[in-house]
Amino acid sequence: MTTQLFSQKNGITSALLGLTILWHPETERIGEQFIGPAEEGTIEVCRYTPLFFRPGQDGIALGHRAIARAPLVVRRTSDDSVELAAPDSRMALEVNGTVLSGTRRFTRDEVKGGVVLGLGGHVLLCLHWMTSFPRPNLFPGLLGVSSGAIATRELIRQVAGTDLAVLLLGETGTGKDVAARAIHQASKRSANPLVAVNMATLSESLAAADLFGAVKGAYTGAQAPRQGLFAEADGGTLFLDELGDTPASVQPMLLRVLETGSYRPLGASTDARTTARLIAATDQDLDARGFNQPLLRRMEAFVIRVPTLRERREDIGVLLLHMLKGCELNHAELAAFPPALVSEMCNYDWPGNIRQLANVARRMVMALQAGERPVLSQYVHAPAPARALGLGYPASAAQPRSASQKAPADATPRRKLAEVSNDDLLGALEEHGWQISGAAQQLGLSRPSLYKLIEAHPAIRPAALIPREELDAALSAHGGDLARCASRLKTPSEALRRHLRVLGLDTSPAQS
Repeated sequence: MTTQLFSQKNGITSALLGLTILWHPETERIGEQFIGPAEEGTIEVCRYTPLFFRPGQDGIALGHRAIARAPLVVRRTSDDSVELAAPDSRMALEVNGTVLSGTRRFTRDEVKGGVVLGLGGHVLLCLHWMTSFPRPNLFPGLLGVSSGAIATRELIRQVAGTDLAVLLLGETGTGKDVAARAIHQASKRSANPLVAVNMATLSESLAAADLFGAVKGAYTGAQAPRQGLFAEADGGTLFLDELGDTPASVQPMLLRVLETGSYRPLGASTDARTTARLIAATDQDLDARGFNQPLLRRMEAFVIRVPTLRERREDIGVLLLHMLKGCELNHAELAAFPPALVSEMCNYDWPGNIRQLANVARRMVMALQAGERPVLSQYVHAPAPARALGLGYPASAAQPRSASQKAPADATPRRKLAEVSNDDLLGALEEHGWQISGAAQQLGLSRPSLYKLIEAHPAIRPAALIPREELDAALSAHGGDLARCASRLKTPSEALRRHLRVLGLDTSPAQS
């Protein structure tokens, strides 16, 4: 079991203070950690101290010549705040992307959000709390050295060997599908199929046939017997993604399967049985949506909340390195990736979580390979929250809702795909300059669900398929205004921007 690193002091739960290497020119060192004091104490960070390590390996100092010999002093105080004192040196020192001179103090909650230290323009560290000791990763697909990542892997290890239903909770893009695959691969069912279905894609009329199958003639167009997803996943695992979008008519049928292992294919006269294990995932407040309560309680046999990326800032370097390697960058290209760009990425709060980080990383690699100098603001739609020195986070920013908590009164209620008309979609895109994030939020949809509607819309076109002469005409007519060009061409603005860059076309507004 994971060893918990907590102590009680004056009624407050304390954890160890840790340092994680977010970026280093020797990229194999990214993810190494130093475990600091559990109570009051001081860490001196310089070229020669402290020693950073991975589980089972000896510790090594940071070593890079850009880091001063004089130490940055990190002092944990009696109230669990942390004070930073800049070294007496010419070394460039940044904290949360802002130059530090003198001394600054961070509260316990600010340290919980992760404090990014930039040393000498080449090395980045994350100062954070640790609630479990580092340990080897037995699930290669679930990357991360944070306590949150370790706790998630431990829960997966515990449940994988059972047949319990599992409910994965977490914001969009946190990797709930990766966690589902890890549970299946670590289970005794791993040799059998893992069948995944996005419940938002099931129509109300055919959902029962999709899940449970149908006999010939069961409905109009059923000219042959149809095998359902439960039959396909028999002996293996059935993963129900976007559980909150399950049509109401089949929720009682799913409850029956969980309770008895039996179901009846559409139009059949006898029941069928399944040994498929159910794993489900949602980013929604199912209580607030009026979801079938007995079914929800059954699915809550084992709940895993997958943490957001802003709750595990110390993992951004490890994840980014993995993504860059996936772009087939060689060792020299990885070492040359701009640390200033990494600093921007480590200081951003990533509303789209790991999926958004991966998308941005790929686009930045393309820009660098094209000889451009990318900055983060080119690829994200909202400004990063203020993380300057001395600025904290509201409590709500670090505490995503669980399935049992109520949504804020002003939050846009989640909707099913079938409830969004073609006109609704066009109206939301127009209102938000054809940007995906704003339109999805207005419509109460996840980004993946919105993309499905866009692909099916008869009037919306992929940017890559728009003729060059139309692109030229739009740019000429609107002076390079991307939102107006996207509206005229009926294509999402970010996809249009990427395509125009590939073609070498200018998207900057014309100067008067």
